[in-house]
Amino acid sequence: MQFQQLLYFVAVAETRHFTRAAERVHVSQPSLSQQIKSLEQELGAELFSRARGNITLTDAGEALLPLARRILADTETARIEVQELAQLKRGRVRLGATPSLCTGLLPDVLRAFHDLHPGIELLIEEGGSHDLVRELARGALDLALVVLPLPTPSPALTTVELLREDLVVVSSASAPAPRRPVRVTDLRDQPLVMFRHGYDLRELTVAACRAEGFEPTFTVEGGELDAVLGFVRAGLGLAVVPAMVAARAGRDLRVTALARPGLRRTIALAHRSDVAPPRAARELQRMLLASRRGGPDRAVDVDRAGRSPGPSAPPDCS
Repeated sequence: MQFQQLLYFVAVAETRHFTRAAERVHVSQPSLSQQIKSLEQELGAELFSRARGNITLTDAGEALLPLARRILADTETARIEVQELAQLKRGRVRLGATPSLCTGLLPDVLRAFHDLHPGIELLIEEGGSHDLVRELARGALDLALVVLPLPTPSPALTTVELLREDLVVVSSASAPAPRRPVRVTDLRDQPLVMFRHGYDLRELTVAACRAEGFEPTFTVEGGELDAVLGFVRAGLGLAVVPAMVAARAGRDLRVTALARPGLRRTIALAHRSDVAPPRAARELQRMLLASRRGGPDRAVDVDRAGRSPGPSAPPDCS
């Protein structure tokens, strides 16, 4: 049983005339008649009574008609659904990102994406790069914003560098100001508020301290991003955070640059190499790359004040 045969059958059933039915579906009358005959042979029953040009449905035809109409309607619904997806009217994007990027980079981009494509559902998963890479590999995410280098390099993933960002030191505005700029060695005698295990920021900060020959001292550890900033506001210690996060943190936090060469991180957009992201995910990918790039091949630097080139750079942080 073929789709066209059902289409021709419904046309004859509704017009009760083979010639008019052929005109409706834009096919020759002999071709239509042959397809109806083939359908009857396949079903093993006549669908129409043909008595001197008076076309009526047989019992078999009456039974088939509502089913055929339903199949044709479902087919049209499927066509519309696929077209809407292709035209970015519906669908979903599953995006993974580190918590600091959810705070710093994503809000403006996701708002712009939603304004353009309000029918696309955005599903966001926060996690460290290691967890996000694993979720990408098993197909649970379409895209992920990760920190390079990846904890476990994978040839199954394609990564495109998005931006390079300075890390800065944040402290409570009510606490004594640290020396400016802060050297990594200055953190030796400073209490630090530290992220939980699995945060890329934790691994980067601890590695930098160990490279200078000391283990950092934690007053509080194990928090998520918002909790760490809250503990710093309360005066429990310093924290090393991305410049974009510091720029959005508010006036109750003091932001101090790290002495050069400082600490930097590289953010990349990753997806599976063996599977093309869905149409909606590719559009979000395009917007993410466009939002942080001055050109197709130039990564953007985010400086110690949380700024990137362009008119929307936030004010300087002291």
